[in-house]
Amino acid sequence: MKIIKRNGTEVSFVSQKITDAVRKANNEVSEGNRLSEEQIALITKRVEGLCKDLNRAVNVEEVQDFVENQIMDQKAFAVARKYITYRYTRELVRKSNTTDAQILTLIECNNEEVKQENSNKNPTVNSVQRDYMAGEVSKDLTRRILLPRDIVEAHDQGIIHFHDADYFAQHMHNCALVNLEDMLQNGTVISGTYIEKPHSFSTACNIATQIIAQVASNQYGGQSISLTHLAPFVEISRKKIRAEVAQELADVGVMEDTIARIAEKRLRDEIRRGIQTIQYQVVTLLTTNGQAPFVTVFMYLGEARDERERADLAMIIEEALKQRIQGVKNESGVWVTPAFPKLIYVLEEDNVRKGSKYYYLTELAAKCTAKRMVPDYISEKKMLEYKIDKNGEGHCYTCMGCRSFLTPYVDEHGKPKYYGRFNQGVVTINLPDVALSSGGDMDEFWKIFDERLELCHRALMERHNRLKGTLSDAAPILWQYGALARLKKGEKIDKLLYGGYSTISLGFAGLYECVKYMTGKSHTDEAAKPFALKVMQYMNDKCKAWKKEHNIDFSLYGTPLESTTYKFAKALQNRFGIIPGVTDKNYITNSYHVHVTEKIDAFTKLRFESEFQQLSPGGAISYVEVPNMQDNIPAVLSVMEYIYENIMYAELNTKSDYCQECGYDGEIQIVEEDGKLLWECPYCHNRDQSKMNVARRTCGYIGTQFWNQGRTQEIKDRVLHL
Repeated sequence: MKIIKRNGTEVSFVSQKITDAVRKANNEVSEGNRLSEEQIALITKRVEGLCKDLNRAVNVEEVQDFVENQIMDQKAFAVARKYITYRYTRELVRKSNTTDAQILTLIECNNEEVKQENSNKNPTVNSVQRDYMAGEVSKDLTRRILLPRDIVEAHDQGIIHFHDADYFAQHMHNCALVNLEDMLQNGTVISGTYIEKPHSFSTACNIATQIIAQVASNQYGGQSISLTHLAPFVEISRKKIRAEVAQELADVGVMEDTIARIAEKRLRDEIRRGIQTIQYQVVTLLTTNGQAPFVTVFMYLGEARDERERADLAMIIEEALKQRIQGVKNESGVWVTPAFPKLIYVLEEDNVRKGSKYYYLTELAAKCTAKRMVPDYISEKKMLEYKIDKNGEGHCYTCMGCRSFLTPYVDEHGKPKYYGRFNQGVVTINLPDVALSSGGDMDEFWKIFDERLELCHRALMERHNRLKGTLSDAAPILWQYGALARLKKGEKIDKLLYGGYSTISLGFAGLYECVKYMTGKSHTDEAAKPFALKVMQYMNDKCKAWKKEHNIDFSLYGTPLESTTYKFAKALQNRFGIIPGVTDKNYITNSYHVHVTEKIDAFTKLRFESEFQQLSPGGAISYVEVPNMQDNIPAVLSVMEYIYENIMYAELNTKSDYCQECGYDGEIQIVEEDGKLLWECPYCHNRDQSKMNVARRTCGYIGTQFWNQGRTQEIKDRVLHL
């Protein structure tokens, strides 16, 4: 059994330390008030049993809470007082300077919580450590100075989660849709150097990767670009290559169609090199936060302006899918699944059915999903139904990163606008905590819900107000040179924070557990579903009220919990104990999702969750868990067609692993030892994470650097839907 110390390091559980601590408090009281040695031994045994029952690594605070309770159970109140006083005194000493110790554990790579905080960050790398060190300072400033005490306390207790506190000290926002079209067509500036409009497709791809890296270093969330913005440069390269070929063959006297054929072949080669540039630069670049840029590539034929551009875009999409199917080579030279860029493919009438013009792309996408877990799929049909602007027109567009969607927006000229917009930040409400705090009383539930939502409202306004007054000079690539705006030097970004240009997100998590506690049933049960929908609508109504009050686009967001799922679960266990079906896991369910252990088929799951996606306009994604589908592409295509007809945004979760020790190319297993979950090769039993490549869908994106114990248990518990 393991215990996590306050500085985040993980050590073996030693029961003798409990005995010693109780004896120390025991010796400080009069003999008549002391515990016997038998009682001390019993306390130690019971505390050890309680820790084992948690079935996870326990932290020091939890152990001390158990000790206090057991001393009280023995009616040794004087001893309990001494023990509590000692804890309080030690806490005061620790609070005098906690940041130094935390940073030192980061540098020495023995902070287990941080090591598993982000499944795409390698904490042994200097650049990641530097980012984490800066984050510790930011969190310290945020907690002590920048945020109100009640918001900090609610965050610490797991009542809410104030996301990305490690970046809050700076004037930074969350995620964005990069206006790559503006930057490529009108030129931009990168690190003080003017970059003019590219004269070829390959140059456009190279510039795009530089823009991606710069944007990632000036915000903390995901970003999305569209391949449509690269499509015009295909025709530029075509004309350029054709002129070169014609000149080369001028003396030979070949026919025009021969020149065209040779030029088109060379053009294909250039497209291949350009897409390869994006693929390899994205996965090999390290941004200032120590990881590859969290970038999504959007593939939507419907964005093309004419048939020529549409055909060129199709060539780009085809090449992007082929290269992702191939993957990238790991250090052993084996082709593996990269985490980024994330790919999104839009299903539309021209590609979704057999016989449609671009169905060959959809078949390629299905093969890619079966082997590499991406692309994910947006249904143009459903999105046009859901995303209606004030003019009554529907729109189809990409999310910002893994699931955060902008709200429909029409500019001052009456035109829809999505690229160049962004999200200000997220605060998430722990729905199971609302339910458990109510004790199951419905009237009390809605009362507490109101209080917690108001707490989130105030926390979100802290985020908004932190961005107010930010000068465009803080991130020129974003605010001055086209990624998000073309503001003047010294101009404030404030006008972009109002009127719906940007959004700010009320996140939610654990709808399943909330409904389970309040109704005794899963929200998939027809008797419990109305309550689940009512909870969702209630949060939407709050967002509308806040929007009216502040002229800011508050939007409800299905939070992609990664490390926070473990934090919320531990907080619930600490506050309410183990409640079967509600707090008996080391994770809580993401957003509105069906619980990972619930047996439900893929089509029923997607149909059920589609109703909740409509009520989560600020961000939502659904998934189905499937086995290896590489030999069953028709089944993948069936799911894709069902997505098109029934749900806006969904993905298929497959597995893509490799053991570097023995060459096993299959699913790496999760095993349990001494209360801890470990990854193990089923063939050679290798458990060294540095010698295996594991890729799993984490929260809408692929993680490759492993996960904390809560998320690992959630991955282990997932049942297949197909």
